[in-house]
Amino acid sequence: MAAGLLAGGLSTGSASAADLGGNCCADLEERIAELEATTARKGNRKVSLTVSGWVGQQVMWWDDGYESNTYVGDLGATLSSHFKFTGQATISPGWYAGYVLHVEARNNNSLGLSQDYGTAGAVADGVHLLQSFWFVKSDQLGKLSVGLQSQASDNTAILVDGSGSLVPANWVAFDYASFTIRNSAGPGNTGVRWVGVGGCVGGGAIGDCNGATQNVVRYDSPTFGGFSVSASWGEDDMWDVAARYAGEHAGFKVAVAAAYNENSTELWLGPTAGDTFQYFQVGGYIEHVPTGLFVYGAYGNAQYDLAAGESETYYVKAGLRERWSALGHTVLYGEYENNKADGLAFVQQPIGGAATSSDFDLWGLGVVQEIDAAAMSVWVSYRHVEYNDNSAINYEDFQYVKAGALINF
Repeated sequence: MAAGLLAGGLSTGSASAADLGGNCCADLEERIAELEATTARKGNRKVSLTVSGWVGQQVMWWDDGYESNTYVGDLGATLSSHFKFTGQATISPGWYAGYVLHVEARNNNSLGLSQDYGTAGAVADGVHLLQSFWFVKSDQLGKLSVGLQSQASDNTAILVDGSGSLVPANWVAFDYASFTIRNSAGPGNTGVRWVGVGGCVGGGAIGDCNGATQNVVRYDSPTFGGFSVSASWGEDDMWDVAARYAGEHAGFKVAVAAAYNENSTELWLGPTAGDTFQYFQVGGYIEHVPTGLFVYGAYGNAQYDLAAGESETYYVKAGLRERWSALGHTVLYGEYENNKADGLAFVQQPIGGAATSSDFDLWGLGVVQEIDAAAMSVWVSYRHVEYNDNSAINYEDFQYVKAGALINF
């Protein structure tokens, strides 16, 4: 582009170009400086550089049966606004080396919001390193990555969702994890209970256990006929494996993924010393392309090796993805989620009560409008949450409406 500007300046005529004391060169230098100021620079010409990311914010009105309020914030840790630097270089034909540096900027993180606004602090706001790793990749042998990154089982069930409603509607408690369920006898009474998180270890809440990035060594196979596998290991110790498939058959888009992980990391000690956390998840998506009708579902099973207890989560979403406007596709959906937990390891105790099992239900409705010209999605949704356990305490329902947008760059 700078060469083009230079050629354009010289084309004005030899007399003007030779007049080094005139205005032409000053104008040219100004335009080149402006160009350089708006161009991402990189250290060398061998390794590519791509800058990408998104900014997402939403307004959320909630009601816990005794109190209601409206908050403005982001979409939750790992979904928050972020920017990412990626690139790679060719070592030889079919062999590549590259890197990812992924930085998240959390603003009023929804995972930490509660009735006690600004005091929950479940996941801190600010700038955080989400991923930082290098990789070596072969067209024939696959990809090996080392560093802070998504392990093989991170977001496995979530990412098959191709409906366009993944961000505002998924099985993780991004919007309400730190809110309390109110005792029906009154908000000041004992028995106020934190929303259960399904016994997750290593990140995640209700669904997507093992959902936080970790320092791991990861391998991803090439894709053969739509199939691929991956595995990773993280220090002290976490290991997981995953398998994925995506394809299109007779007008139907199909995507399926499953993963299993074990975690005995000392940072995530279980209720019994030396315990190991085990988690299996599977997700599937099918869409009839001509009509836009789709169904997405996910299942997760969490348990400790030594402590008694098990948690099962089911999530289903169905709807219509159709292009009714020149803006882009419109997505209409309904969703339902259930989590059942048995055993003290998986039940967050009500204050002053005793529970060994819990039953959590969520249902919701929403609409997403994609704006193709701005690489943007806008949504409005409603969710209703119910909870009960065997502690003889009655709880109020929790409901909320959120409206937000995400713009990619």
